[in-house]
Amino acid sequence: MTDTSAADGIPISGDPKSLRVLSTTDLAGIDISLADVVATVEGAYRTLHAGQSDNPRKLTVKPQDGHSVSYAMLGRDGSRNVVAIKTSYKHGLDKGREEQHYYTALTIYDDTTGLPVAMMDCSRIGSLRTPAVSALLARECAAPGARSALVIGTGTQGRLALPFLLTTLPNLDRLMVFGTHPDGIATVREQLRVHFPDRDIEIVTDVRAAASDADVIVATAGAHTPAAIEAEWLKPGALSVLVGHGLAPSTLHRADRVIATSEAQMNVTGTDMADDDGKLPAVDSEFPPVLAGITAGRLSSTERIFAYNSGLVVTDIALGHHFAQLAIAQGLGTEVPLWQ
Repeated sequence: MTDTSAADGIPISGDPKSLRVLSTTDLAGIDISLADVVATVEGAYRTLHAGQSDNPRKLTVKPQDGHSVSYAMLGRDGSRNVVAIKTSYKHGLDKGREEQHYYTALTIYDDTTGLPVAMMDCSRIGSLRTPAVSALLARECAAPGARSALVIGTGTQGRLALPFLLTTLPNLDRLMVFGTHPDGIATVREQLRVHFPDRDIEIVTDVRAAASDADVIVATAGAHTPAAIEAEWLKPGALSVLVGHGLAPSTLHRADRVIATSEAQMNVTGTDMADDDGKLPAVDSEFPPVLAGITAGRLSSTERIFAYNSGLVVTDIALGHHFAQLAIAQGLGTEVPLWQ
């Protein structure tokens, strides 16, 4: 039995007792442009702001010794009429990158037919969604005429940061990267040349000097990074986007303006940026109303802005559903009789 997705008319599996599983390999072969990813993520934010989607606060479990962290996120995309659950589990936070284990999955249901759409590895979704959000934050909040960008970290979230920034800010002409892993730096350069063959990165070792020259800073590093950019290093008008680590708390507490994808999530996952009293400042605006044009991302060209990029599950749902549609149209995935 086959049904049709309410969003785009693409056939989906309609067996109520089976679930289509899309593996890492299935999703890796799907071609999608950076502009398409940005548009899909932006659409999810706009739908959320319009009150058509639901994005409850994420649940978090972390043992006292901090060796692992787990998240569970439930959401509904009202424009696509789908409901989804995302789980995320990372083990080995007390170890080096090569010893860590990370698993994340997204399960999607069609809320028009009531039937399952797919369960998929969510790693590629996250590796695209997060830098796309950073690029949207840069488009809306960077100072007019921004020309230089600095990316801190060369892991999963750092490798596509610059290609996405160039997608929304094509006039950037100085692309700086700070990283401590040679393989990661090589991958950042490779990914940039895949999408922008005529561009290259500048490897920096003096983080303070690089930060003082950067119009846009995207901090994606892991917890063990030696980088910790302070507020006084930033030039007037600088935008600092926090994804992982690499910014000191002063960049938040001394910012002229604070934007967050979600203030509630910042208060849950951003506690490492708290002041000596364990407090975080209130945000000036969340990002969905900025994208919708209700509030301004930036009020003056000299404001130093701090933006907190925490993933909202509605963006995973929109991008994951888009991938599922493309995969199913290509006959990818495995039907598992899960409920038989």
